[in-house]
Amino acid sequence: MADRKIKWGIMGAGNISRHFASDLAHSPNAELTAVVSQTKEKAEVFAREFGAARAYDRYEEFVQDREVDIVYIGTLHPMHKEGMLLCLRHGKAVLCEKPFTMNAQEAEEVIRTARENNLFLMEAMWTRFLPPVAQARQWIAEGRIGEVLALTANFGFDVGWNPGSRLLDKRLGGGALLDAGIYPVSFASMVFGEQPQWIQSTAYIGRTEVDERFAALFRYRNGQTATLNGAVRLRLTNDAYIYGTEGHIHLPGFLFARSAFLHTSGSIDVEFKDNRKTRGYIFEAEEAMRCLCEGRTESDIMPLDETLAIMRTMDAMRKQWGLVYPESDRC
Repeated sequence: MADRKIKWGIMGAGNISRHFASDLAHSPNAELTAVVSQTKEKAEVFAREFGAARAYDRYEEFVQDREVDIVYIGTLHPMHKEGMLLCLRHGKAVLCEKPFTMNAQEAEEVIRTARENNLFLMEAMWTRFLPPVAQARQWIAEGRIGEVLALTANFGFDVGWNPGSRLLDKRLGGGALLDAGIYPVSFASMVFGEQPQWIQSTAYIGRTEVDERFAALFRYRNGQTATLNGAVRLRLTNDAYIYGTEGHIHLPGFLFARSAFLHTSGSIDVEFKDNRKTRGYIFEAEEAMRCLCEGRTESDIMPLDETLAIMRTMDAMRKQWGLVYPESDRC
């Protein structure tokens, strides 16, 4: 990639886009070219702060910027589908923040469009690319903990009682599953390489009609199990444990993982430390740029078929809870 600069556009100028842009500045292969937001002022402030050449407040004008190679989408959840379709229909590669879409039906449409246009598309499941998580995958592949039979993974925080918050607004896809719970669900998918055959889950639906917290038990075709929790109004430990027949792996604070521990015979055998100076969004950006430079239309670390399968798993969980997003679900 050293011979080619990848020019990025960013759709949305909120907090997640700010984190991404801040990390992108650490890549010698990347150049932030354009940003679009709903107001010109917000786009211009963002562009000045992160060195983007152009700021837009019209999405149609933004996607016609010929210099932009790939667009990072950091808008609100319900806007992901239309944002991706707009970019893809104008020939732009896309890295879209999680959740990829609101449901599997939307994901199918977007993936189909990308494939019809032979364009790169990837869900920005940033934790999958963190060095400690990559190390855990390597330990599993090497058989260091034997056959993997079980895992536990939690991610939860307390946003407080603010019914006007995005995280508690049903119209904006608020709730634990799409914002926090998707991380342990995707983590289980990564570890086992498939979706569960049996799902038992329950959720507490709060006063704003979103899932404030949930618990789930997955069982896979060969009897493996995953125990998962997610919350937006409850602080959890946010650790992940992967258990095998010959040991286990511990990822403290796996969502932001900076270390991984390999345990065998009841002791710490190996400690992997990541001393990065960035938040970690840079790793998903580097993966997207690698794929573009190699002429690939998707990543083998976060493939589109897996993104779709994860959306189907989350749809199945919401069906058990009776949770429907009226603006997105077609029931």
